[in-house]
Amino acid sequence: MEGNGATHVSSRVFTLPNILSFFRLALVPVFLAFIIVGEDALALLVLIASSITDFLDGYLARRLNQVSRLGQLLDPAADRLYIFAALIGLAWRDVLPWWLVAVILARDVMLAVLGVILANHGYGPLPVHHLGKVATFCLFVALPLLMLGEAFDAVAPISLPLGWAFALWGAFLYWWAGIVYIGETRRVIRLPADSDGGPSDTLEGEEVDGA
Repeated sequence: MEGNGATHVSSRVFTLPNILSFFRLALVPVFLAFIIVGEDALALLVLIASSITDFLDGYLARRLNQVSRLGQLLDPAADRLYIFAALIGLAWRDVLPWWLVAVILARDVMLAVLGVILANHGYGPLPVHHLGKVATFCLFVALPLLMLGEAFDAVAPISLPLGWAFALWGAFLYWWAGIVYIGETRRVIRLPADSDGGPSDTLEGEEVDGA
């Protein structure tokens, strides 16, 4: 489902923003390795570098008119991979329970299944819901806070409780958004029978980025 914005989306692969996105993806295994071996301070530095790269590729894509379909896929993929790497790395060290990892991963598996269902009915991804954005934001705040508390004992009494609060709230909102997507998928696939068809406009915004 395409947005109504005037920005041209190209099919180019080798653009400067996409190269930055590839670099960001290449840092994911480095990030995971640092977490697993307990080098949380270095992992945080990698995460900061990734965040700067994320900002730059989005800025340059708009500034240089190099917005591409590949770039629109790489950015959310990188976000997801960093979240998964942090979850798995921290769970590996028993900082996070594996059940929390399973809860978050199960929701993304469910979202992938919904995408297949929509594709089989001739629809693209659902537009992103604000709950998904808030949930992803909570997880992006929670995981660095937990890593910060593990890296520096001085801030642990504040960082760890805040990290856990954001993690649990993010997991709850993650599934709340998932339930919204289930309901919206059911509504969309019924459209040909209930109306003249056409894309869903219930959830306004950009295409789902996995949030």
